[in-house]
Amino acid sequence: MYAAGKPVAAVCHAPGVLRHAKAPDGSPLVRDKPVTGFANSEEAAVGLTEVVPFLVEDMLKKNGGKYSKGPDWQSYVVVAASLITGQNPASSEAAAKALLSRLSMA
Repeated sequence: MYAAGKPVAAVCHAPGVLRHAKAPDGSPLVRDKPVTGFANSEEAAVGLTEVVPFLVEDMLKKNGGKYSKGPDWQSYVVVAASLITGQNPASSEAAAKALLSRLSMA
């Protein structure tokens, strides 16, 4: 989808699906792109740091994403061309609006 120029949106833990996603050149899809996802501090706050298979924030950084975050539990969305990511559940509405905006441009 992303390689075809279609918008891709993921919120909270959903950016975890980008863990193995590759760009057309074979590099991690998130490399050098501004992204966000569930923050390590939010994972710690719910006591699941040692339960989940990987931390979304760490994975995005490891794959070369330019990770940023807002205050814990507040809406925070990053739009990088066709890639839209939201930090946590509070970001769902803003991410959906960003996706709808991107779709209306198509």
